[in-house]
Amino acid sequence: MAAVVAPGLHLAFQNRKRVQLGERTILGESASREIWVCGSGAFIVLKALAFHIRGENKDAYDLFYVIRNYGDAVADVAGQLRPLLTDESAKTALAHLRSDFLDPKAVGPRRLAEFLYGREDANLQADAAAFVRQLLEECSR
Repeated sequence: MAAVVAPGLHLAFQNRKRVQLGERTILGESASREIWVCGSGAFIVLKALAFHIRGENKDAYDLFYVIRNYGDAVADVAGQLRPLLTDESAKTALAHLRSDFLDPKAVGPRRLAEFLYGREDANLQADAAAFVRQLLEECSR
């Protein structure tokens, strides 16, 4: 068995939170468990690195979704990301966000639009670039 080594994975153990899951299992049993999940800062790092390597449309969507929807504002994601920025994986991830998402016609916004609409969408692509730009600005404060 080979170990899976993902760049930046160690950050998921630094930026994490406990969440309570509860409802019914697929067999209809009641169950409740508390589990650790990756925090939004580490998630952004991992997804940005994965997107740069794989270029999957779903990775572009996941990045956009979390940046746009986590907490009350983009500043909340930046607040989770800032403590990780001394790590080389996090620095590399931000560089990838700059190169892959800041231009609405860049690969990130284009693949996001392809994932959601199956085609380019100028408004969505501009939104994606703007949200990433805001995240990068918040991280530099």
